[in-house]
Parts: sequence; C-alpha cells; structure tokens
Amino acid sequence: MNNLVEATTGDRRNDGRLVLLVVDDDDVLGAELVDKLSAHRIRGHHFPHPAEALLGAGALQPDAALVAAGLATMSSTDMVRLLAGRAGIPTVVGVGDDDGPLAAAVLKEGATACVRRPYRTDEIIPILRAIRPDSASSLDPPVEIGGLRADPATLEVHLHGRLVALPMKEFQLLYFFMTHADRTVTREQLLLAVWHGLSGDASNTLTVHIKRLRKRLGMDDGQPPMIVTVRGLGYRFIPSTMTVSASPPLP
Repeated sequence: MNNLVEATTGDRRNDGRLVLLVVDDDDVLGAELVDKLSAHRIRGHHFPHPAEALLGAGALQPDAALVAAGLATMSSTDMVRLLAGRAGIPTVVGVGDDDGPLAAAVLKEGATACVRRPYRTDEIIPILRAIRPDSASSLDPPVEIGGLRADPATLEVHLHGRLVALPMKEFQLLYFFMTHADRTVTREQLLLAVWHGLSGDASNTLTVHIKRLRKRLGMDDGQPPMIVTVRGLGYRFIPSTMTVSASPPLP
C-alpha cells in the first residue's frame, strides 16, 4: 500500500505523535529518514512525487513537512509556497553543499529552516520540537534498563512488568536519571532538566521529589534500582542489574 492510499484511509495521528510529510524523490533517503524518525515517535510519510505529497498533505494534515531540494517534477520553492504559504504547514528544506542560493530562496518563500541532505536526525528533531513544543517529550525514545522501562510518549513506567504510577515531575526526574545511568549528575543539572531553572526553594523541592521517587521504586519484591547520593556532588542512578559500592541513599 503506497503512502497516498495510506494517507487517504484516515491514517491521522491518534496517539499524540508528530506527523511529518517527507517529500524526496530519492526513495532510499526518504525511506531511511522515516525509519530513523520512527525511533523518536515521529510518524513520517514519504512521498517521492510532489503531486502525491500535496494530496497526502490534505489527508494527513501533518504537523510539518520536509522537502528535498532539487525535486525533479516541481521546484522546491513552489513546494514551500504551497505547503507553507497556502496550507500553513511549517516546512523544512533539505539542501546540499551547492544549494546556497536555493536555501535563500526557500527561506524567502516561508520555509522554517534548512537542514543538510543526506539528512541527520540530530539536526531535524530540534526543529520539530520547536514547531510542536507539546510533543517534545514524545520525541524521546523509551528507555529500558535493569527491568525498568520509561516511555515518554505514554508517561508510563514499568518495573519488572509492574506499572509504577508517577507524577509528571517524578517521571521527568526518572527519565533523566535513566538516560544518565551510573553517572553522577549534579543537583543543578536536575533542576535545569526538570524545572528549567533555579529558584529559592528549588533545592528542597528536588529533595522531596527524589525521596518520593525512591519510595515508589522501592516497592518491588526484587532488587530495586537505586538513586544514590554522592556527597558534595549530586546523585547517581544505579539500575537493579548493577551492584553498588556506595553509602545508602540519603536525602
């Protein structure tokens, strides 16, 4: 089933994922990008033909579009004009080393940004985060270590298969710890990552949230993961599959 048929059968997001229209007449580059972005909870639809992409845009109502420079059957500037100008879809353009003048032209027509082609997800994802800020957390992939799994798309945590209900701030703390497993992180890093800054009572707030998170993770029959206090520095998250040679957790 091709992308046009999929789009017209109502394949609209129903899970909060960001929907991206990819217009690139290189089948390999387009398919590779869609595959890579799927790991970041982005629902990509690749169209090699601009005319089909325009029809698909009407059915999909995408959050954003990515258009390759140098399309064979329609100019990139025309695509940007139709997608961004008429349809109001934020449009990013993939350009090569020799596409400087074209980059300037598409930006003038209303393109949101230009990225390098062949594509790099670490360039594209920050732009998509800015386009749809409410989906920022869902662009992060699930993390699973030591019997513990955290999924930013659903905000669900499972410990050895058991669902652990966490409030938002505690989930964000745990996800940060898991993505920095077995590394010491400072209190300042945690405050910036979860509370986006520092305030007068921030230190006490962090302490309270970590105490609550420790309690929730300690309800398992097996060896629970541990959040260890590193005196004078911060904290270290130790998955349950690791052994710890450190003092017991402190506030």
